[in-house]
Amino acid sequence: MMKHSFLFVSMLLASTYTYAEDVPVTECQYAGPYMLERPVMIDSVNLQGKTFQDDEWLKAPINFSALKDAKTVMQGQLPACNQGTALHLLGFNIQNTSFTEAEIKVSGLHNYRLLVDGKECGGGKTTLQPATHEVVVKYLSQPGKNDTLDIKVKTERDGVVEVVPNDGQRRYTLLDVLLGRRYSGIEVSPDGHYAIVSYSQTREGGSTDYNSKLWDLQQQRIVNSNVNGHWMPKTNKYYSIRRDNQGHNTLYVIDPRMGEENIVAENLPDGSFTMSPNEDYLIINHREEGEKEKDSGVFEVVEPEDRQPGWRYRNQLLKYDIATGLCTPLSFGYHSVYLNDISADGRYLLISKSENRLTQRPTTVTSIFRLNLSTMHTDTLVVKDGFVGGALFSPDGTQVLISGSPEALGGVGNVVPEGRVPSMIDTQLFLLDIDGRLFKNVYVDTPVRPLQNKVTLMRKIRPLTRQFNPNVQRMTWSKADGMVYFNAEDKDCMHLFQLNPKDGKIRRIDTPEEMVMSFSVANSAPVMAFYGQGASNSDRLYTLSTKSLKSSLLEDLSAERLKGIELGECTAWNYLNNRGDTICCRFYLPPHFDTTKKYPMIVNYYGGCSPTSRNFENRYPQHAYAALGYVVLIVNPSGATGFGQEFSSRHVNTAGKGVAEDIIGATKQFCSEHAWVNKDKIGCIGASYGGFMTQYLQTQTDIFAAAISHAGISDHTSYWGEGYWGYSYSEVSMANSYPWTDKHLYVDQSPLFNADKIRTPLLFLHGTGDTNVPVGESIQMYTALKLLGRPTAMVLVEGQNHHILDYNKRIQWQNTIFAWFDRWLKDEPQWWNAMYSDKHL
Repeated sequence: MMKHSFLFVSMLLASTYTYAEDVPVTECQYAGPYMLERPVMIDSVNLQGKTFQDDEWLKAPINFSALKDAKTVMQGQLPACNQGTALHLLGFNIQNTSFTEAEIKVSGLHNYRLLVDGKECGGGKTTLQPATHEVVVKYLSQPGKNDTLDIKVKTERDGVVEVVPNDGQRRYTLLDVLLGRRYSGIEVSPDGHYAIVSYSQTREGGSTDYNSKLWDLQQQRIVNSNVNGHWMPKTNKYYSIRRDNQGHNTLYVIDPRMGEENIVAENLPDGSFTMSPNEDYLIINHREEGEKEKDSGVFEVVEPEDRQPGWRYRNQLLKYDIATGLCTPLSFGYHSVYLNDISADGRYLLISKSENRLTQRPTTVTSIFRLNLSTMHTDTLVVKDGFVGGALFSPDGTQVLISGSPEALGGVGNVVPEGRVPSMIDTQLFLLDIDGRLFKNVYVDTPVRPLQNKVTLMRKIRPLTRQFNPNVQRMTWSKADGMVYFNAEDKDCMHLFQLNPKDGKIRRIDTPEEMVMSFSVANSAPVMAFYGQGASNSDRLYTLSTKSLKSSLLEDLSAERLKGIELGECTAWNYLNNRGDTICCRFYLPPHFDTTKKYPMIVNYYGGCSPTSRNFENRYPQHAYAALGYVVLIVNPSGATGFGQEFSSRHVNTAGKGVAEDIIGATKQFCSEHAWVNKDKIGCIGASYGGFMTQYLQTQTDIFAAAISHAGISDHTSYWGEGYWGYSYSEVSMANSYPWTDKHLYVDQSPLFNADKIRTPLLFLHGTGDTNVPVGESIQMYTALKLLGRPTAMVLVEGQNHHILDYNKRIQWQNTIFAWFDRWLKDEPQWWNAMYSDKHL
């Protein structure tokens, strides 16, 4: 029995229901009898002046968990109890895919109380939001009186509610998306014997607990259910920081085998840190605050990003010597400096400096240096390159693995056609030779300018992923086997890869998961641990041998979270557009899908420029939509990463052109190939850039019967100047184009300037605290459609930013989406009207 109280609204309705169907409950779970004795009568009446009645036993709270393993009773005679007054429990589940008014009519019981989703339902009349609902009947029996089971669910429309058999499966709901356990991190010990696995668990009401468990990977079992720390890089112990009441930080090291702990360092400065490979020093990130304005109520904004909280803070590096306790600064200045990596021998640091230059794209640039800790001399590796990202030492310290966009390092990795600009978020890998040794098949010599009058060098760069389509995410260079391991967006999956830096060959590692979310590699053993999920399963945890590349399942949270749940099918489907490109799509079907029926369909597409991947849990959970009776079509149109540089570059300087054609074409083709789609009842939804696409699509086509834009851009010019990252994101999407240089891109391609073309019912959703895409983007488009007399609505979520994270607000936000689609795609306005009734203003 699953409790879904958040989806239930119980009320005593003043109006009279008109019911179209009686759904009989033919079996229930039964627990009891529980014999009752009258309480000691201290007084003859209670505080309200009433005498004790049998109803008092029904008012008392009771744990319904007894019904989970209870026996099944069929309609008709119930178990008798002749020893005295007894309490009994009956339980069953009902589920509905549409919002409905209902009455649960109980006959054959003399004294009972009815609860739906844990709330008392007086008179049996209730309003059910689409979900699975737990119904419990508490009743009293008296000796000599026979009770019978006769329960019916009366609904206003046929086929809306069904009773879930005791041995049956229920549908997936929003509560299943929000609640339960999931993984949040993983670290493998240096010898590969242990792993620290981090978990989060969200409970009904929104509270979330976090904890970490110590796994023995060899014995495949948990040996400690509550650990807090990170692995030392060399010894197989983990460390933890504890802060006392005086604000002093102490570093403890714990032996997982013996459970012993020792103090390694005391009075550590505040800040995150990295332990050196030899465990003899720490590199600490020290935050310094820049000059404040004298009057906090009236202040000067010195740069566009100065509007952002914390922008005036800078990061500098400190070195803490564990043996002596001496803490010394490693960097000084007003630009932030970050640690990228420490060489395996501990002699060198890879550090980077970031700085702004607003007059040229990209407006933020990074320089990378190798710092010799003994001499404090620096070698310049990369100078003021706005396209580089992370950097790692090779195990022998002679090479550096750099991540960056195709334009990084002089464009050595750029393979897009002439005249096109690559996507800045399509991440590539490059190998830099520190000592200038020649590579086989070297593509370019990259000159670097000196720092502090050092000699200028010509660095040898090898682009490793020029012809590799997946988009690199996280990388690590194994000290055990010298291989580079990384996960990458691979079409709509996130696969795991092994790269041999000697010959540049890349091999995909076969795993059971479509989405490898996180992984960790042992420093001195051929052991990896990872977790992932797929389009139809939640998190699962694995170990993997980096020798055989074979994985083994450790823990299956998906089985725990999806127990008793029935999902519809998810199937890959591709669309060949008129340019000859294969557009990667997939679709989800409702449970109990019937090819003879017509189904409404919802189309979803990317936000930003990342693909709409096969994550099981996301902001728009496809299986939850399908469970409500929708076909869900996912389209990954031109511009998405994970399909190669040429494909992702189509996001740049197009402002929806080409992308819209892919979405419209795929939708039409899908309908023509699948007769069970009701082509007159198709909706679309997207967020952020996907919200812009929702708006833009309505200016290009009339195939959609309803549309939803969450935090969408309506005017490229206002977003460019007002969003915290408006102008910097435009460096990605509108490279080298500005409102004053390209009116067509910024104005003509903005939905606001084409509002008169929109006739589709369009819902705008937005957090009032959105600093990425300001709420004005929805307000101005909503205003335009209102003035044009077009069907539209706007729902604002108070205090939420770009994502709706508050538990209760997330529920109402998601229900708003469901209700809007029900209104326009199912012709069922009841849910929407219950949430947002007509107001006579």
